[in-house]
Amino acid sequence: ADFDSKKKRKVAEIEQALSSDPIDVAALRRMAISEGGLLTDEIRCRVWPKLLSVNTDDLPPLPGKELRENNKDYQQVLLDVRRSLRRFPPGMPDDQREGLQEELIDIILHVLQRNPQLHYYQGYHDIVVTFLLVVGDRLATALVEKLSTHHLRDFMDPTMDNTKHILNYLMPIIDQVNPEVHDFMQSAEVGTIFALSWLITWFGHVLSDFRHVVRLYDFFLACHPLMPIYFAAVIVLYREQEVLDCECDMASVHHLLSQIPQDLPYETLISRAGDLFVQFPPSELAREAAQQQAERTAASTFKDFELASVQQRPDTVLRQRFRERPRGEERTKSVLTKPRTNRFVKLAVMGLTVALGAAALAVVKSALEWAPKFELQIFP
Repeated sequence: ADFDSKKKRKVAEIEQALSSDPIDVAALRRMAISEGGLLTDEIRCRVWPKLLSVNTDDLPPLPGKELRENNKDYQQVLLDVRRSLRRFPPGMPDDQREGLQEELIDIILHVLQRNPQLHYYQGYHDIVVTFLLVVGDRLATALVEKLSTHHLRDFMDPTMDNTKHILNYLMPIIDQVNPEVHDFMQSAEVGTIFALSWLITWFGHVLSDFRHVVRLYDFFLACHPLMPIYFAAVIVLYREQEVLDCECDMASVHHLLSQIPQDLPYETLISRAGDLFVQFPPSELAREAAQQQAERTAASTFKDFELASVQQRPDTVLRQRFRERPRGEERTKSVLTKPRTNRFVKLAVMGLTVALGAAALAVVKSALEWAPKFELQIFP
């Protein structure tokens, strides 16, 4: 009964935000981040476009079949889509799934044709199929195009340099929270390749339960483009004991971390990722993560994207949540890390209420610095 009342209250708050004039995007961000996310696909169809500033009254026409003729990406897209059977609901009739796969191919080719600066990568279809299944082909086309030119743009460069730069933030985040795990992984020389498919598919490629995938998409759409790497870090930190109990060699640690558990406490990890983003924003981690400056990455230009409305400023959301946080939570906040070395950094899990806004801090005040420190293997 308590869950139902909370759900009804949240639905009412979402409806109120959507009916405001102008639409209260800050409230929609809070709803997308807070426990349970946006609750239903029907609500996502209405809220996701607002989070991405997509005008649903002016959607592009459905792409025609001529897209496939002489398209340099068609064969690779076709192969990837044919391999995507497990991304569709179990029990879906074959003819329905095959129809959706055809729509998936067309959406991808349409976005690439309209944006020749974007380059297809293996794993991109895992993101596109999530939008297709939630909002349908026409709206998915518009949302994916906006997402591809903003949050995903670094993955769609001609080279993987910017993707490598983003992966380089993983270890500094882990180091800030748990130096022992960081040092163990460094000693094992495991690198960060295990997190590549997590990052570039927004975990769509590695999570088997579609409910968990769309819950994370609610979270990521409401946040800074680097939030997926913070979420990757909290997964590793959550598995601290498994990592430390592993043989300290690259093969063993890589194998362990590559097998992502399917029963993760998603709401807890979302809250922790938001807390870490606030306590260790990208601008503070840049010195450790980088030795050279990035040129126009999605993270460094995110401020341009959010200027569509002052209500979309996630840092404003954050400050408001901190002002609203009850004093009692000061006494009940729990410690996220344990002292392990003299580099121990004490973190407080501020509680889910704070995380509603904390995870949405999204303004990077200056261009971030990055540096690739390893050779990246090709995504399988």
